[in-house]
Amino acid sequence: MATRESVEACLQQCENAIQIAQQQYTAGTKQAHYHDEDYSNALQGLENAANELLKMTDSASHQQREQLHRMRLQVQQLQNEMILLDHDH
Repeated sequence: MATRESVEACLQQCENAIQIAQQQYTAGTKQAHYHDEDYSNALQGLENAANELLKMTDSASHQQREQLHRMRLQVQQLQNEMILLDHDH
C-alpha cells in the first residue's frame, strides 16, 4: 500500500513537471521553439511523471488511485498539446 506521503510526493512531482511544461508550452507558442532543448526536457519531465504515476497506482488505495488518475489525465493532456505544437512548427 502506498503511503499518503509517497502519493503526495508523486503528485507534487507531477505538479512541478506540469508547471515547467506549461511555461515551455507558452514560450513555444511565442518563440517558435528557439529553446528546443528546454521544450524537449519539459516533455521528458511529463513522461517521467506519467511513468511514476503508473507505478504508484499499483500500490495505491482506491481513493489514491482516483487522485493519481486525475493527475495522469492532466499530464497526458499537456503532453498531447505540446506534441501537437511541436509538430506544427
